[in-house]
Amino acid sequence: MTLPTQDILTQIPQKWPFVMVDTLVSSNDDATRTTLLVQAENVLVSNDELSEAGLVENIAQTAAVRAGYIARQLDKPVQPGFIGAVKNLEVFALPKVGDTIETEITIENQIFDVTIIKGKVTCKGVTMAQCEMKIFIQPQ
Repeated sequence: MTLPTQDILTQIPQKWPFVMVDTLVSSNDDATRTTLLVQAENVLVSNDELSEAGLVENIAQTAAVRAGYIARQLDKPVQPGFIGAVKNLEVFALPKVGDTIETEITIENQIFDVTIIKGKVTCKGVTMAQCEMKIFIQPQ
């Protein structure tokens, strides 16, 4: 499934100008993929590049899209989430304004409201960043 850009806001608790995902490309029990067109107006763009913080937030929001997608399928409200920890962060390059990045998160473990993911951001087939992340979803 692909959600058009305007529909992504129904899947995440974040609002403009702090939205770091454009499109939900796919989501299943194990993995979720999103894209983001890096634009100059993005609050985490500096010197025409998406910052390291932008890459981390993009990974976190890809996890948020997964949680929101699942909630909407169950006819439940989208709940806010929080980054609990980032581990083994590696940033190899920064995407430039005009680049479209593709982000994939895979679920490593999920216990109650805590999800441990591995995230990877690529651009034009090149890995830009990767990390492990612990995400807490605020209970209803």
